[in-house]
Amino acid sequence: MRSRLYTPLLSFALAILSTFEMAAQEKFFRAIGTPHEPKVEVSWNRYYTYDGVVDIMQKIAKAHPNLARLESIGKSVEGRDIWLLTISDFKTGDPDRKPAMYIDGNIHSNEIQGTEFSLYTAWYLTEMFDDLEFITELLKDKTFYIVPTINPDARDHYMKEPNTPHSPRSGMIVLDNDGDGEAGEDMFDDLNGDNHITMMIRKSPTGQFIKDPQDPRRLIRVEPEQQGDYEMLGFEGIDRDGDGRVNEDGIGYYDPNRDWGWKWQPDYVQRGAYKYPFSLPETRAVADFVMKHPNIAGAQSYHNYGGMILRGPGAEEDIDTYNRDDIRIYDAIAKKGEEMIPGYRYLVVYKDLYSVFGGELDWFYGGRGIYTYTNELMVSYLYFHKNEGRANQEEELKVDKYLTFGDAFVDWAEYSHPQFGTIEVGGFKKNFSRAHPGFLLEQDAHRNMAFTIYHGYHTPKLSVLEVEEKTIGNGLREITATIYNERLMPTHSSQDLKFKIERPDYVTINGAKVIAGMVVENADFNIVKEQVHNPQKMEVANIPGMGTVKVRWIVSGGGNYSIKVDSAKGGLVEWKK
Repeated sequence: MRSRLYTPLLSFALAILSTFEMAAQEKFFRAIGTPHEPKVEVSWNRYYTYDGVVDIMQKIAKAHPNLARLESIGKSVEGRDIWLLTISDFKTGDPDRKPAMYIDGNIHSNEIQGTEFSLYTAWYLTEMFDDLEFITELLKDKTFYIVPTINPDARDHYMKEPNTPHSPRSGMIVLDNDGDGEAGEDMFDDLNGDNHITMMIRKSPTGQFIKDPQDPRRLIRVEPEQQGDYEMLGFEGIDRDGDGRVNEDGIGYYDPNRDWGWKWQPDYVQRGAYKYPFSLPETRAVADFVMKHPNIAGAQSYHNYGGMILRGPGAEEDIDTYNRDDIRIYDAIAKKGEEMIPGYRYLVVYKDLYSVFGGELDWFYGGRGIYTYTNELMVSYLYFHKNEGRANQEEELKVDKYLTFGDAFVDWAEYSHPQFGTIEVGGFKKNFSRAHPGFLLEQDAHRNMAFTIYHGYHTPKLSVLEVEEKTIGNGLREITATIYNERLMPTHSSQDLKFKIERPDYVTINGAKVIAGMVVENADFNIVKEQVHNPQKMEVANIPGMGTVKVRWIVSGGGNYSIKVDSAKGGLVEWKK
């Protein structure tokens, strides 16, 4: 009796379950190029505190154990872990032996969206694996090392404490900037308690500004012969030490992006440098990780503001570091980036901006031979698809009126100041101008992510393209293997070759008795360079991008054999007869 009832009951239950599943599916319609029903649900129209970032990273690692690995690479000044996600298809090999792309963000504490952009990349790669053939093949071949924030202390300070859009720039070492013997006593004072440091103005018979009759948010400077209504008093603050100045102290001005060991200069030459190269634990943690991972061939660091794809050199004194062959590769990748990210421009730091000594960008390339870009995120073009570069006040006020509906501006309001008397406090909030509004965040994150994936795609990809074998008499055979690099980047950049940063590539033949080994320098004229010692394991200086290298052995006897290519930045490849 039970068996007769079981089948229809089971069918009924499955039908009900199927109905619920169909109802659930009907709530969504798939958008192209986006995870449809992600295992890790994340809203990409907001910013996350350090705890929020760590929570998302942990969820990604837990949801995708075969694709994501979470580890701490060091501690910040205040003891927070600097977390890194390794993203790769672990089933297809050791991720530390695959060609790798390194990505980080938020080296400057107020330049926050680099964290979300980096994190979006990890999320997208893991969620789209198996859904998109391109992503699946990419993670079989490549590894992505992603550190969303390398300045976690100051990130939280920027978000949780009163700040301007431009502060703090550095980390969390508080200095006595005004020399009165107390560090940090004259930091920003949030007069109206809104967690934003805006501006102070005061009515004055000698003022040089009036409020725009058409838009009272805006202050207009009057002509020199005219009389205004207001004077500008600067950012919110109180003179707490009685020296007649406000906001002298704060987070001590050192710049983590002036702390790297390439062309480093002390503070009196390079403003913002700290004690010595890698004197900050955050930059030292990144450098240590990179030094331990020679498979990193490309790198990306996210900053803000201005819509720029930057390469080095940071200073004109370093111009000879960048070889013409490497610049061709930089140009090819970055110009594709200009197409992928509307409004962004490809620039050279020292030539188009200013001089920087001891920058991360230059250490990665100059010190490690890694092709590296810095993207300056957010550009006014994204607002109305008109202007490029930095938005002016008029444009920002228009954005606030028509696109964010007043959410970006604190209206002027009276405040009784202990030194200045009756003043007005107001202005743009700290999370506007440099930081994307929420509605622009995911789009720009995706485009920048696509650029870094394109960059990562063009790290070396090696294959044994062809193996030729011929008998040359007396029981000897000549075996010639053609090793092909299918991508733009060589296995060694010009800088790498110049300073012998990384070991040569190895091409080894196994299963054959080797009499001699050589690199074929010109196949047409049979010009070769013999390697006398250990010819079975041939050393190859470089395998060029979109190019080949030929290796030849003279062997005795017959039988099968295999050929293995072992490149630090090009990975492992094996061919078997």
